[in-house]
Amino acid sequence: MSATVEARVAEVRARITDAAARAGRDPRAVTVVAATKTVDVARVQAVVDAGIVDVGENRAQELLTKTAVVGARWHFLGRLQRNKVRQLAAWVGCWQSVDRAEVGAEVARRAPGARVLVEVNLAQEPQKGGCAPAALPALVDTLRAAALDVGGLMTVPPHGDDPRRWFAQLRDHAVRLDLHELSMGMTDDFEIAVEEGATMVRVGRALFGARPQQPARP
Repeated sequence: MSATVEARVAEVRARITDAAARAGRDPRAVTVVAATKTVDVARVQAVVDAGIVDVGENRAQELLTKTAVVGARWHFLGRLQRNKVRQLAAWVGCWQSVDRAEVGAEVARRAPGARVLVEVNLAQEPQKGGCAPAALPALVDTLRAAALDVGGLMTVPPHGDDPRRWFAQLRDHAVRLDLHELSMGMTDDFEIAVEEGATMVRVGRALFGARPQQPARP
């Protein structure tokens, strides 16, 4: 299994290098965050052993079951509920989906000075988390006032749409707010994200292969 994992890691890094070259960027400025939703602990450990340090999880309970992975720096990627923050605080190094002040306040209470990214719902899709673009400056100010380390922004573009314009919009918001971290791009579009300035890409299938099909509900 390790040889396959190492080859996948090498391929992802090579694709980032090529995309960065097209944009005149240093590929070392792009962090690969392994997205581990539904991936078992052994496969996560194999990716970490192959050199991926940053590991992200969407679900609180899954993250807590994977803390046996050695050498990982954990990111929380999914929609964050206040009542889960206490359980996660000891493990999460970067909270990528802070999208409202009350969640930020709970993170500040449980993990003072924590590194956070603000998730932005650029297309204002009702089924997704993320703050509205118009609310972004005030939220960033609120999180900074709570002494959180607001590193940057995160987004997930609308499914089926050209992601490039959404990535460019997120970059523009970050520039206006003097934020430097841009978490954007997943397996299907991370090269475009790198071309548009991503400093983090959240990669699942390209590292782990296809996720198992969820059983149909009866």
